[in-house]
Amino acid sequence: MKFTLVDQILECSPDRAVAVKNVTASEEYLADHFPSFPVLPGVFMLESMIQAARAVLEERGYPNMMLGEVRALRYGTFVRPGESLRVEVDLLKSTDDTFSFKGTGTRLCVGTEDPPDTAVSGRFTMRAACP
Repeated sequence: MKFTLVDQILECSPDRAVAVKNVTASEEYLADHFPSFPVLPGVFMLESMIQAARAVLEERGYPNMMLGEVRALRYGTFVRPGESLRVEVDLLKSTDDTFSFKGTGTRLCVGTEDPPDTAVSGRFTMRAACP
């Protein structure tokens, strides 16, 4: 099963991407996570950052990249149906075929005056997928 966890890329360059994941009540995984308190799973927040990083790497001419390592990952607030996760990833450094990123996901509540809250942040590496 493959999930597309980036609905829109707002900005993309060879060093940075900004993307949005809109969480809707119709998403199938919400039935199990959690039935009485549906939220975007933390691993899907991370996957949103990874998919944004893939967009950066495609800009650089590196298709077929996969997650290598995750470090210092922290979760903050929940992202519920009707809210959005705004993901920002920045390329920190690259060596051969390994790329280090810093990412942040911010919860956005449309139509409210709630300030954006950090939902996820951390560092991760991407590397070439095995042929």
